[in-house]
Order: sequence, then C-alpha cells, then structure tokens
Amino acid sequence: MRLQSTSTLLPSSRLSHMADHSRILVVDDETQITRVLRTTLSSHAYDVRVANDGETALEIMKDWTPDLVITDLSMPNMDGLELTRRLRSSSKVPIVILSVRGEERTKVHALDAGADDYVTKPFSMEELLARVRASLRRGSSEANTEAPKIEVGDFVIDQAAHKVSVRGQEVHLTPKEFDLLVYLARHAGKVITHRALLGAIWGGQSTEQVEYLRVFVGQLRKKLEPEGGARRYLVTEPWVGYRFEPGER
Repeated sequence: MRLQSTSTLLPSSRLSHMADHSRILVVDDETQITRVLRTTLSSHAYDVRVANDGETALEIMKDWTPDLVITDLSMPNMDGLELTRRLRSSSKVPIVILSVRGEERTKVHALDAGADDYVTKPFSMEELLARVRASLRRGSSEANTEAPKIEVGDFVIDQAAHKVSVRGQEVHLTPKEFDLLVYLARHAGKVITHRALLGAIWGGQSTEQVEYLRVFVGQLRKKLEPEGGARRYLVTEPWVGYRFEPGER
C-alpha cells in the first residue's frame, strides 16, 4: 500500500521542540507501511515499536506501555477491530485506525469499538502526523491533575480523575466520549457547529467527518439520558450542530 507522500526528515537540531519522545506502537502487517511509519515517526523524536498483528501488539504491551497506538484494520490472527476492543476494555491509550476501507459503516464500527480517530489509506504523512499530535495532546491533557472540576446542571465532571456523574450516578465513558462531553459542558446552552466540535476534539484534519459526531453523540445519549426520552441533554440542531442542556440543579 503506497502512501501519498512522506514528510521530510528533519535534522536533529530541530527535533527538540516537535515531540517529547512519546511512545507509539504501530500495528500493521504490511512491511512497507511499518517501515515508512517507523522512519518518519522516529525522525520526529517519537519512540516507535512495530507489530504485524494484534496478538503481537498485546505481547509487546505487556512490558512496554505506548502513549499512542496506530493500527491497521485488516491483519491476520487478530485484526485491528478486535485489538481496539481488547485495548479499550482495560486502557485509555489513544487509538488511531488506518485502513483502505473508507466507507462510513466501517468507520462507525471502528469508532464504536473505541477508536479515537480513523485515517483512510492512502494518506499523507503530514495528515497522519497532525492526527498523532492531536491524539497525544488529548492523552497529555488527561494526565493533568490540576484540570478543574466542571459542575453544571445535573453533571459533575472531574477532569483530573476522568470521571462523570449524572444526578449522583457515575457514568463510564470512553476517552473520546469524555472529551466531547467536556467540550460541550464548557459551552453549555450554546449551539456548537459540527465543524467546531470536530476541530476541537479531532483536530483540523477532521472537520468534514460528521459521522464521527453521529457515533459519539449517539453513544453519549445512550449513557447519559434515561430510556423513554424523559430528559434530553444533547439537543440536535438540524444541519448545524449540537447544544448541551445540562439540566437545573
């Protein structure tokens, strides 16, 4: 599988400000892909390891904890979808999916399984690097123990502990669901456009991926809103975006 382009390798004197030696695990059964990704990511000061299937990736992670996982979908032994499910059951590590399959249904399944982002092959290295930086920023922000607690309406959102409670009941959210809720809570009562939400949560490379929002807003509604529609926290503004109505204390 060819890449559209590769980023220029930079001299070491310019690397110090580009990355913090974050660990990235690349999982793909195509040698060309892993070779290019290892070379390019390493040139940007990332610490990179590779695996050719999900089972090998899990073995590597037993004694090496990555800050980000980039995985293909179609692989032998254990594919990227199953790897994502396994990781998400016990880890909040950001996961970026790579795949030649660009149809919306496949993206929805991957995001539903717990992936944070989805990049369709062939892709440019500039685009992938932007997605990597955005995902690592999210992971870094979660580690900020000084992040303020948000208390609004029926919600208490503890950003440092990564916990959410609604009317006193704790609700378990995936990392991206949590990010989306935090952003909406910070702008409670305001209509936030699709483009603004996508840019804030997934970065500027994803502002046209409206299916991302449909998946995650749907997941949040299932977890936050009672059955029967008695209370609606996430209001759809047709063709525009969403509005968060947190209820009254």
